Amino acid sequence: MYYEGLGRRKSATARVRLHVGGNGQIIVNDKPYQEYFGRERDWLCVMEALKLTQTEGQFDITVQVKGGGETGQSEAIRLGMARALLEVDPEFRPRLRKQGLLTRDSREKERKKPGLKRARKAPQYTKR
Repeated sequence: MYYEGLGRRKSATARVRLHVGGNGQIIVNDKPYQEYFGRERDWLCVMEALKLTQTEGQFDITVQVKGGGETGQSEAIRLGMARALLEVDPEFRPRLRKQGLLTRDSREKERKKPGLKRARKAPQYTKR
């Protein structure tokens, strides 16, 4: 039996499954999460919801994540994990909400506009 949560951030999407009765193993795209993510900052981001609810080591966690970069993926996993933990125990909601782990960060990259260098950066003005 497992609990599932879906997390998104930028263009990354993560499907997180918490398998009951595990030993705390976290597998991201068929690799251990420390091997999948290079930076320690991303490891801490993945573990944040578990530490907050004191459920480390109670579940085996499998994650399928697509799109985006490393940080976007780790933050998508964090949201998915928080949502899955809510299915386990709705009592976690106030703690997770207070830390902002249940809010989807909807900021996306703005599209490039014609005549500009990036979304808003204009070419340098020359008087002569």
